[in-house]
Amino acid sequence: MSMDLTTRKSVSLQSLRTRPRGDRPVRRSLFRRLLRWGGFAFIFLVAIVFGGFLHFADSITTLKPPLEPKADAIVVLTGGYQRIDQAVELLRTGAGNRLLISGAHPTTTPTQIRKLTQSSASLFSCCVDIGYDALDTIGNAREAAKWIHARGYKSVLVVTNNYHMPRSLAELKYVDPSTDFIPYPVVNSDLKSKNWFTDPNALRTMISEYAKVLLAGARNLTGLGRPIGLRSRQPTEDDD
Repeated sequence: MSMDLTTRKSVSLQSLRTRPRGDRPVRRSLFRRLLRWGGFAFIFLVAIVFGGFLHFADSITTLKPPLEPKADAIVVLTGGYQRIDQAVELLRTGAGNRLLISGAHPTTTPTQIRKLTQSSASLFSCCVDIGYDALDTIGNAREAAKWIHARGYKSVLVVTNNYHMPRSLAELKYVDPSTDFIPYPVVNSDLKSKNWFTDPNALRTMISEYAKVLLAGARNLTGLGRPIGLRSRQPTEDDD
């Protein structure tokens, strides 16, 4: 009798120990599943971003100017006189009928630019316009679009650095999808043969520009968070 009672007590205590307390195991299981799938999603996202960067880097290093560039006009986005030199040379050789230098600093005069590019006064007086309103790439796009539509141009050569070209084209096409923008990249160095990924400065530039491209893509896709980008802060059509 006492043996049977002892056995019953042992079974009862064991059942109490193994009995689940509330829904804790369910919560733990759900948390672990969420953590696991969250980890998979994070790894997948990192792979997409990294793969996108490799594609971006490959497109930049293989980007070349057209052999026989020709358009109605030329737009150069300021950021270095090498770009302006190239744009003025394109104008001089007849690649476009007129040139807009977009985003010039307000203190920079046409005479200074003409002397730095060693251009003739007649070429500047007849065929070069200088825009002082743009503050950034978005401002460049808006300033260029206004100039393009005022003169009725249909095709435009875009002159800027090769690593800056994808973002420049994205902003230009967002503001002005009806114009045919033809990229004319200015290549400062041969990134294809140079191991740019071992150069900290080049790698930093590429990563920074890729991040800006992603931000511009998200901004253009959603239409949110677009700054004016102009000194005058004049509203434009794409602000509506």
